[in-house]
Amino acid sequence: MIKFLLMVNKQGQTRLSKYYEQVELGKRAALEADVVRGCLARRKEECSFVEYKDYKLVYRQYAALFVVVGITENENELSIYELVHNFVEVLDKYFSRVSELDIMFNLDKVHIILDEMILNGHIVETNKNRILALLALDKMAES
Repeated sequence: MIKFLLMVNKQGQTRLSKYYEQVELGKRAALEADVVRGCLARRKEECSFVEYKDYKLVYRQYAALFVVVGITENENELSIYELVHNFVEVLDKYFSRVSELDIMFNLDKVHIILDEMILNGHIVETNKNRILALLALDKMAES
């Protein structure tokens, strides 16, 4: 099960955080700081899977952004690694070359995309075309 997903830049600033279990606000800040510090300190040639307390962390770097996912012990790391890539590809198609600024100024759309893919910590949709089609329907409904 997915416990949380974070998007952070190289300076360690959180751009997106989504939790799938209850975590107190004070503990969230400490958790994010520890997780980000640990992932940013690793070299590129090191493995993208890290054990951290009760979680396994799966992270992937895209330009200046890191996507970090905290999962339970029994979750498949490779499937989460591919999910992260799929998520970034959907963002890239939706925003046509996604950047950190796109994420910052369209946080609601990024959350909608994430919610289409992950529900209650479980992967529910991975088909990029279906996700983008649902977002197109939302755009049509708004206009």
